Amino acid sequence: MRLILLGPPGAGKGTQAQLLVQKHGIVQLSTGEMLRSAVAAGTPVGLKAKDIMANGGLVPDDVVVGIISDRIELPDARKGFILDGFPRTVPQARALDELLKKKHLKLDAVVELRVNESVLLERVEKRVAEMRSRGEEVRSDDTPEVLSKRLASYRAQTEPLVHYYSDQRKLITVDGMMTIENVTSALDRVLDYLGMGSSPAARKTSKKTSAKKSSKKASKKSSKKAKSKPKKASKAARKASKGPKKAPKKAKSKAKKAKTKKRRR
Repeated sequence: MRLILLGPPGAGKGTQAQLLVQKHGIVQLSTGEMLRSAVAAGTPVGLKAKDIMANGGLVPDDVVVGIISDRIELPDARKGFILDGFPRTVPQARALDELLKKKHLKLDAVVELRVNESVLLERVEKRVAEMRSRGEEVRSDDTPEVLSKRLASYRAQTEPLVHYYSDQRKLITVDGMMTIENVTSALDRVLDYLGMGSSPAARKTSKKTSAKKSSKKASKKSSKKAKSKPKKASKAARKASKGPKKAPKKAKSKAKKAKTKKRRR
């Protein structure tokens, strides 16, 4: 199972990714964690990223793709993975497609958690107000102002991926405004429909449906053959019916010839 979860900040991607990891035994691949791990491990790509990060620069796409390439080769990623934080742009999505193609892998689905941005902002404002009223410290990156900037960045850079994966017929949209439990149930239904559900009943259902389809095709073919056979049989029957009718005519003509010969004698 190889998935991408799309959605703006606050859509609940991290929560749903963790639930999928626990349920299906796959790994969540975060670009930030992968970069830090590669740097700590001292891999060639990690060392390259380390120099760039030390100078305060953004790690280029080819370096990030190289780190992802190394990471999905590890044993814990064999069952599958969920990409978190990558791709963020259409060029990154194209680079990911090329990488998976070289490894003879493919994405099973791209799930978009669609949310109402104004509701998200209202939630943050309410949470910040409650924290301040209790005298709690509010994180600098957890304010309505920061969220507004992050949402604008998502619309400009990442939202085009919705159209990109929709054109590839890989996109599935789930209402992210539902409760966590309902979003989880919706994701489970999507995975069951795609034949990736974890429940044995779901796998049996998918097998039964495929068996039914194959049996329907077989029955259609046999019915076509059965229809064609009667036509051939009817032609043979016509010939057989014509045969006896012709025989008496020949017998009569032979009898006439025999009579004329006797008369001449």
